[in-house]
Amino acid sequence: MFVVNAAQTDVLQAQGKPKGRTKRMPREVRERQMLDAAVAVFARRGYSSASMDEIAELAGASKPLVYLYLHSKEDLFSACIRREAEALIAAVQAAVDPGAPADRRLWNGLLGFFAHTAAHPDGWAVLHCQARTHGEPFALEVAALRQRLVDVVTRLITETAEAGGCTEPLPEVEVAGLAHALVGAAESLAGWSNERDGTGSCERRTAETLMNFAWTGLENLRNGRRWAPARS
Repeated sequence: MFVVNAAQTDVLQAQGKPKGRTKRMPREVRERQMLDAAVAVFARRGYSSASMDEIAELAGASKPLVYLYLHSKEDLFSACIRREAEALIAAVQAAVDPGAPADRRLWNGLLGFFAHTAAHPDGWAVLHCQARTHGEPFALEVAALRQRLVDVVTRLITETAEAGGCTEPLPEVEVAGLAHALVGAAESLAGWSNERDGTGSCERRTAETLMNFAWTGLENLRNGRRWAPARS
C-alpha cells in the first residue's frame, strides 16, 4: 500500500489554507494543486474510496471549484493518469542520450524510469496499481502509456543490436517480445522497490539489477549466441 508523502501533504496544506482572504491564483496553478492533491489521495485511498471532499480540502479549494475546473471524479482521475504518464515518458526520453553508446542508452533509460518512479511514488501507484483495476477508460489510458514505453524500448533494443554488428537483424517479433518483457520487468521492479524502500534511495541498484539481467541477454543475441533447449 502506498501512502501520501508527508512532505507533499504539508506543502499542499500550507498552500491551500492561507489565513485571511484567499489570494487569487492563475488557473493553471490552481489546477496543478488540485491534481497534486488528487494524486496523493487516489494513491492512498484508491479510486473508489477517494472523496472529492478530501481532495478539495488537501488542495485548499472548495469542492465546487474542483468540479468547475476538473468536472467529475472520473475526469479528475483520468487527468491524473494523463499527467503522470506524460511526466514518466518525458523523464525516460530526457534520460536517453542519442549520442551515447548502446549500453549507456539502455542504462540511462532504465535509470530515468526508476529514478522517476522512486521520486513520484504516488504517481506510480496511480498508474500501476489504481488505474489498472478499474476497467475502461482508465485501463486504456495506462495501456497507451505502456505502449509508448514499449516503443521507446523497442527502438533501444534495435539500436543495440545494430551497434553490436549483428550478422542477421533480430526478427521484429522477437524485438517486440523483448521490449514487452523488459517493460513488464521494469514495472514490477518499480513497485517492489517503492514498497520495500519509500526513500527512493535504491533506484540505481534497481536499475543495475535489470540492466545486468537484460544486457547479458542482449549481448549474447547481438553476438549470435542463442540459448536453445537440449534435445530430448
